[in-house]
Amino acid sequence: MAASDRLSALLVRRLSKGSLSSCPQLMMQFHHTRENLDRFIPNRSAMDFDFAHYMLNEGRKGKENKKGAVSSLSKEAYLKLLDETFNMNRTRILAFKNKPPTPVELIPHQFYSDVHQSKPTKPLRHIPQTSEKTLDAPDIIDDYCLNLMDWGSNNVLALALDNTVYLWDASNGSASELVTVDDDDGPVTSVSWAADGQHIAIGLNSSSVQLWDSTANRPLRTLKGGHQSRVGSLDWKNHILTTGGMDGKIINNDVRVHSHIVANFAGHQQEVCGLKWSASGQQLASGGNDNLLYIWDRSMASMHSRSQWLHRLEDHSAAVRALAWCPFQHNLLASGGGGSDCCIKFWNTHTGACLDSVDTSSQVCALLWNKNERELLSSHGSMQNQLTLWKYPSLVRIAELTGHTSRVLFMDQSPDGRTVVTAAGDETLRFWNAFGAPEVKKDAPKAEQPGPFSHIRQIR
Repeated sequence: MAASDRLSALLVRRLSKGSLSSCPQLMMQFHHTRENLDRFIPNRSAMDFDFAHYMLNEGRKGKENKKGAVSSLSKEAYLKLLDETFNMNRTRILAFKNKPPTPVELIPHQFYSDVHQSKPTKPLRHIPQTSEKTLDAPDIIDDYCLNLMDWGSNNVLALALDNTVYLWDASNGSASELVTVDDDDGPVTSVSWAADGQHIAIGLNSSSVQLWDSTANRPLRTLKGGHQSRVGSLDWKNHILTTGGMDGKIINNDVRVHSHIVANFAGHQQEVCGLKWSASGQQLASGGNDNLLYIWDRSMASMHSRSQWLHRLEDHSAAVRALAWCPFQHNLLASGGGGSDCCIKFWNTHTGACLDSVDTSSQVCALLWNKNERELLSSHGSMQNQLTLWKYPSLVRIAELTGHTSRVLFMDQSPDGRTVVTAAGDETLRFWNAFGAPEVKKDAPKAEQPGPFSHIRQIR
């Protein structure tokens, strides 16, 4: 119902009661304004009645006087001051409503884009700059082409010191002697645990390889006839033990059978310094003192003829000892060069392409990938004898750890990936918390077991 109709109804009710019967003038006024009648509800708190009264009365007189009278400087100054005092440049006199209040921002505008666009950043991990534990390693051989330390899946560290192999149990800190070889066979030039953490291979200066059962503390067999000089590199792939010698030969040995030599890889012209099987067991990487890096394919291995390499990589300018397959990208290999090279290179082993290279300014002795983060740890010689932690793929230096006083030739990590152990020519063994504790993954919610009537569509 319109406002005029409501007012008409009100007047009619009052007329019926006789309240307006004695007011004929009011009745005439009502009939005269009935067509244009409407309500006006002012907002008095927003009105300036003093200014409105002045504008309706004195302001108009002032304007008329301005037109007719001769203005003076003092009068003009007075009028100007008056205008400023009463704010006479305003166009609105009456306000029908207040201006809406300025909205209050719950989040300041300068932070709004950051809150919605930036992703939550992971807190920086604290990396201790000093080793957590130090053990003596007397008589360790300072030779770039030997591999004298290996941390097995049984959490036992094997370390070769001259003619003796020692076992250090990381769970309780106990140490024991596994074997001491004769001077005719020694010194020990390489050690490598099998995947089961029970059997261990020991390469000797006499060109033979011994297999031991660490649990029973007894020898199982000796592999002979494959090499003509010391065996400095070893690596396992299931029941296949791959050996690399000073003679440049790489041999696959099947430890289950009497005639153990099942394949030969011929390419290196000098001593083999490093051997690493990929996690899939399909490719083998080998580095040598001839500055060459080879990638071999298992399917191309042959016992009757020299196996052809998959890639022959010549980018390093010094001996290649440090090799590490990436745990999160199966065809990515990192390799490190010796003193006149000082570079870490990253390879696509499917294509043979060098993806990236970084100059470390010091001899690269060993490489380790972090199992839980995209990081690479390298150990070095020359000036600082440091460990350097790199972020991959940006290759930004995250940290440098120092403590050794001689080149850090040997490096490995615990089975859980938390602790890194290094051994150097300074005859010390150091343990580092370089990789930190792995994140605890939350268990996925268990799927609900289907009920007996789960196949029937429910009615909602």
